[in-house]
Amino acid sequence: MKSLRSGIVHLGCGNFHRAHQAVATQAALNEMGAEGHHWGIASATMRRPDLVTQLAQQDNLYTLLTRERTGTTASVIGSLHRVFCAADQPDRLIERIASPTTKIVTLTITATGYHLSADGQLDVTDLNIRNDFNNPSPITAIAFLTRGLERVRQRGTTPPVIICCDNLSHNGVTLRAAVMAFAEAEGRGALAQWIAGHVQFPDTMVDRIVPTPHEGDIADARRLLGGIDDEIPVSAEPWFQWIIQHFDGPRPFWEAHHGTRFVHDVDMFERAKLQMLNGSHMLLAYVGQLTGRETIAEAASDPVLGPLARRFMRFEQTAGLDLQEKELDDYTDELMSRLKNPAIVHEAERIGRNGSAKMAARVIRPMRENISAGRDVTGAVLLIASWIRWFALHEKEALEISLEDPRAAMLKKICAECRDHHAAQAEAFLAMEEVFGPSLPDHDKYVADIAEMLKRISEQNMQNVLQATLKGESLAVP
Repeated sequence: MKSLRSGIVHLGCGNFHRAHQAVATQAALNEMGAEGHHWGIASATMRRPDLVTQLAQQDNLYTLLTRERTGTTASVIGSLHRVFCAADQPDRLIERIASPTTKIVTLTITATGYHLSADGQLDVTDLNIRNDFNNPSPITAIAFLTRGLERVRQRGTTPPVIICCDNLSHNGVTLRAAVMAFAEAEGRGALAQWIAGHVQFPDTMVDRIVPTPHEGDIADARRLLGGIDDEIPVSAEPWFQWIIQHFDGPRPFWEAHHGTRFVHDVDMFERAKLQMLNGSHMLLAYVGQLTGRETIAEAASDPVLGPLARRFMRFEQTAGLDLQEKELDDYTDELMSRLKNPAIVHEAERIGRNGSAKMAARVIRPMRENISAGRDVTGAVLLIASWIRWFALHEKEALEISLEDPRAAMLKKICAECRDHHAAQAEAFLAMEEVFGPSLPDHDKYVADIAEMLKRISEQNMQNVLQATLKGESLAVP
């Protein structure tokens, strides 16, 4: 589209962005016609310079493959106006953020890209964050935003609205605090105060399962496009949801895409998704891999693990959700149906990445509430024990998957120092407040329960352990 111009800057031009925000923006462009042509996206990849080259060879066009149980449909997405690599052109990204034509900045950089501690605050001791202090060519998204907003303030222009589209608790509030904390840590207190008073960071909730591309995608795109080649198609499930807190200022008509809503309070949508979908995703990934289930669909369809995951989702992960019983039942059924979709090849290994950055909001918060209320937390115990087991096996070079986690070295070191000592491993892991937060209520009891579960899954047949867990057999040490 030759008349397209960039009104949106995006940080993190990955698969999720291309199957979510870019798709909603395409729907808006289709609906708005010529009046919407200034809502093209200038998308910066943070880690994949090869994607810039691949998209450029296709005029920044690519195929969305929507995979349903009954078949796959293809649509061409053309909302990416410009694509570039942040690492290669840091000043270009800063200038794009600061440009008066940029009205909105969106981000999908994964939870680890914000460099937060377990309490949701910016970790100013993080090496990448420290290296970006007063650095004119930064590498972190937090620093890029700070540099761009600093230029806006210096020029006296209107700042863009900053929209986090990652799975963080209160993601807008959290991102705003992180950017302000970064500015403060650099000695730019006045900038931090200006951001507090002038820049909008609405909360959002995003939901769409977007699996890692696989070799069949290219062939499917060629077939569905009538022989046209696309080297970088992206697959997604049919489900799409984007809940955005109302904000002031111009924006695309994103509601043109079914599933996009603007609301006054995102909190309940966010908690339901983080806990019920994302937390259960973690259970299926960690436990599934230990039972030989390579994908989430395989794990969710397992006759024992599937019911365990459903019970965990419905009766543990609903803690703190002020919804009717029928709403919770219906959402649980809907989520389990999505997770079992065999057309979505979502690898357990990928879902299991960066567990230490996800654990607090997705698992520990509802676990803490359940313990305080006297409710069962067997699913959370199983999840945490299975996560520890991943590191224990990896330390012994007995796990045939890569481990990607910002604290991988520390966690493997614990497993090496406490090799085969399950109680010591559980105690050392749970002692990390930067991962789990403050001690759990009745902390020693639940450390012992996790240690016992870890012992069982280390020494017994995993299917037998799951059967016993599903039946509700006690974890009490005989």
